[in-house]
Amino acid sequence: MNWTRLPLGPLQTNGYLLDDGENAVMIDPGGDVDRINEALNKKDLTLKEIWLTHAHFDHIGALEELRNDWSAEVYIHAEEAQWLEKPELNGSGLFPGIEPVSARPAECTFPDEGTFTSAGFKCELFYTPGHSPGSVSFYFPEENVVFSGDVLFRGGIGRTDLPGGDYAALMASIEAKMLALPDETEVANGHGPTTTIKDEKETNPFINSFGW
Repeated sequence: MNWTRLPLGPLQTNGYLLDDGENAVMIDPGGDVDRINEALNKKDLTLKEIWLTHAHFDHIGALEELRNDWSAEVYIHAEEAQWLEKPELNGSGLFPGIEPVSARPAECTFPDEGTFTSAGFKCELFYTPGHSPGSVSFYFPEENVVFSGDVLFRGGIGRTDLPGGDYAALMASIEAKMLALPDETEVANGHGPTTTIKDEKETNPFINSFGW
């Protein structure tokens, strides 16, 4: 599997294009649909599905256009199934200067945690609430990468002051799911540069409290 990081939208949120040389999945299309389509067409890929780590506005800005362009099915956690339609839940209705964002409901909800296979891509699906109640992460053991959404960043963690945020739940998700991964695992997160589990254990001030 190949993957490409695409900073997208007004907040330059990291979206990730996964591909097998023929078919593709898009994680978090935060905006700039033309740029996403350009990346797909450049490699002659067919977009099959869109996977959302969570439904905050900066992760779904190009969702409706992209799904229409490719007739791609959308996956989301059931806890946030209503958020796509409601700016007051996805956050776009909370910030001055941000246009309200809404989209049709997702076609699919993720199953329970465990091995998840769809559109020819296989990963370990983690439920990682805290930043939002329906946050999920995708771990690909063979590629040594976890797509963590806004759970864990280089030197930081996701904010918990938005609707549904829960600091204790976020820290529990990080300790139980992220820090249990091999040290060399690359963390492909929603904002900023990638990092590794080892680096975060050694330098992240929020994680130091766990005593790793």
